[in-house]
Amino acid sequence: MDSLLSVFFICLALGAFVGFMAGLLGIGGGLIVVPALLYILPSVGITSAQLPHIAIATSLAAIILTSISSMRAHHKRGNVPWGLFRTMFPGIVLGALMSGFIAEQIPAATLKQGFAAFVILMAIQMAYPLKTESNRELPSSIILFVVAVIVAVIAGLMGIGGGVLLVPFLTFFGLQMRYAVGFSAATGLLISLSGSFGYIIAGLNAPELPYGTLGFIFLPALFGLVITSVLMAPVGVKAASTWPTSVLKKIFALLLLCVGLKLILI
Repeated sequence: MDSLLSVFFICLALGAFVGFMAGLLGIGGGLIVVPALLYILPSVGITSAQLPHIAIATSLAAIILTSISSMRAHHKRGNVPWGLFRTMFPGIVLGALMSGFIAEQIPAATLKQGFAAFVILMAIQMAYPLKTESNRELPSSIILFVVAVIVAVIAGLMGIGGGVLLVPFLTFFGLQMRYAVGFSAATGLLISLSGSFGYIIAGLNAPELPYGTLGFIFLPALFGLVITSVLMAPVGVKAASTWPTSVLKKIFALLLLCVGLKLILI
């Protein structure tokens, strides 16, 4: 019980940092939460065979509340293209649900290495973002469905909301940035909800899960993350108006690069 409480309090601090950085830099919390949980969770007896799955599932579940807040804010500003959302909705749900069952079939070491490679790619993208806005038209509904499935599967496997994948794709095909970000916020909620449900079902009969798990989701860590991240996100948004976010983004990208390399090497 003492170790569960210590994880809860550590995740309170982690959640405060994640929420602040999400508000300050507009980044998804999964890129911070998953590596942190990979180091924290062994203290409560989580074995290496289940560690990446639990870290990713818990990160995905923690995104739900922050996604609700973000989606509501964008909806009020008219930034969510609901017509496009309805087109991609089935693919997002299908892909996110699949992610938990796919993750269960992937060896822990492979999943961890895949996440590390993804973190490195996102660090490069953060430091040198692609300028993708154009006048191209969006592809057909069939292609959008396929893309939605692929993005949702990757997001679910990596424990993120999917915005880092969807925003470049949508702006490449001519969607204005504010609509792409608003769409990303709405689909982030969908991915986190559907993906979390998939990880719960996939983990119900998984062996060697510790006390306090719901499927693959580790509840003490989840509660700690959610409580403070929701409180600190508005503080980060306020700081973004005065802090040098472009410089901080490059520093944070360097930190992510180091984290990704260390995950690959250990």
